[in-house]
Amino acid sequence: MSDAVERDFMEYDVVIVGAGPAGLSTAIRLKQLEAETGKEIAVCVIEKGSEVGAHILSGAVLEPRALNELFPDWKDLGAPLDTPAKDDHFLFLTEKKAFKLPTPPQMHNEGNYIISLGNFCRWLGEQAEAIGVEIYPGFAAAEILYHEDGSVKGVATGDMGRLKDGSEGPMFQVGMELHAKQTVFSEGCRGHLGKMLMEKFDLRTDCDTQTYGLGMKELWEIDPEKSQPGKIVHTTGWPMDSKTYGGSFMYHLEGNQVSIGYVVGLDYENPYLFPYMEFQRFKHHPEIAKVLEGGKRVAYGARALNEGGYQSIPKLTFPGGCMVGCEAGFLNVPKIKGTHTAMKSGMTAAEALFEALTGEEEAPREITSYPEKLKGTWVWDELYSVRNIRPSFKWGFWAALVYSGIDTYLFRGKAPWTLKHHGPDHASLKPKSAYKPIDYPKPDNKISFDRLTNVAFSGTNHEEDQPVHLTLKDADVPVKVNLAEWDEPAQRYCPAGVYEIVEDDDGPRFQINHQNCVHCKTCDIKDPSQNINWVVPQGGEGPNYPNM
Repeated sequence: MSDAVERDFMEYDVVIVGAGPAGLSTAIRLKQLEAETGKEIAVCVIEKGSEVGAHILSGAVLEPRALNELFPDWKDLGAPLDTPAKDDHFLFLTEKKAFKLPTPPQMHNEGNYIISLGNFCRWLGEQAEAIGVEIYPGFAAAEILYHEDGSVKGVATGDMGRLKDGSEGPMFQVGMELHAKQTVFSEGCRGHLGKMLMEKFDLRTDCDTQTYGLGMKELWEIDPEKSQPGKIVHTTGWPMDSKTYGGSFMYHLEGNQVSIGYVVGLDYENPYLFPYMEFQRFKHHPEIAKVLEGGKRVAYGARALNEGGYQSIPKLTFPGGCMVGCEAGFLNVPKIKGTHTAMKSGMTAAEALFEALTGEEEAPREITSYPEKLKGTWVWDELYSVRNIRPSFKWGFWAALVYSGIDTYLFRGKAPWTLKHHGPDHASLKPKSAYKPIDYPKPDNKISFDRLTNVAFSGTNHEEDQPVHLTLKDADVPVKVNLAEWDEPAQRYCPAGVYEIVEDDDGPRFQINHQNCVHCKTCDIKDPSQNINWVVPQGGEGPNYPNM
């Protein structure tokens, strides 16, 4: 952004970037405290999706612990928790058979609810607006603003109407600045502003590397005779090999709907692994296909998720702001849940911010009381107790299964050590020379589908004539380095078919189909050369997930 362009600005006490569970819980708790104390606080939430919930995707089974604290009367308020969890099933799959295993204690779901997380966030947004929170969907935070002393001043939304070459189009509108005493970043997993803050303020100095998974999900309408609302099925084993972390979920909702998905750990080594096609292949397992046969897929989406857990939580505060939710990484991996912990992190941040900003003394630029308060909550205890489960999988599936049992049942999460993760996911790929290409079955368009067909069920849209939001640090790297060394894995790790190697007369060319992007952030994480940098497109663009 040129300094010559003058932007309008608005001032608030707190600006929150991202209207997910954590950001909305932060905003709601701030306004609740305002009502309780009579001390006014101006709160604004900006959201890059076209509406609250448009970019939200998760399984999802909600543990209502944080919701019970935030809204004890959530049932009377009409929260969309319509499907109580009933039956837990944990299966080990071989290619043709399924073996029932004991359900790990972390995966017991009594008292939980199968939900659409997008619809839950829409409801949270309504509650927030009802108590005075200003929410602006369709405005993507594109830039962090700083004071002269280096502290965060706020954010600026992206310009609208720029053409592909960066010039101003006929509908050009300059972005808006939002200034705040404190800016809360809750962009979700691998937030692009959060990534900048991690580097600028060196927030990862005292923590382990973050590690990630790619979650892909379809929503199906199934034969009413097969519908079992409240049934929860998780699987491990096939189609993953014993070196690759992965597993599935299948949740039966009301209305003859099934939420089915697959998660692949992004620390996989084989450059020919195709996570999306592993998901499609998985659905043909006899135990899974019998549920889907005769039904129809109604929605598709994908999103990266944090898997680092306790030892990967960064420093949460910096001068002028803080991080909450999946921006920081509060997912409980063995439990496969992060909404309740994300919400609680936002609620705790709100209490620290409110106390500091409305106190009699001038508030410090960095609200260090937030992480101190969070360490005293159940979030910290919960994540600490499962901290060694995910990193044990670097030893392989069977060794990890044995260790996880010992850690869970013998040490009860209190082992006198903390395992380290394997290192950054992008560094885990081995050269293509060490592997053979994988021959994946062709989708049958009944149970399995190609990527572009599925992307059409995500509601994704980006204006073609705008600057591409998937930027390359060096345009030569994809062909000269990645193709030569790893057969350019972007062709496969992207669950939306954004990246292609196209053969021209002059040889192979790297093509970016940015219109397909579902904002999963996998490319930003897994590119072995760390050459791809994901930035926000125009506000409101990307997926528009219905009921996901």
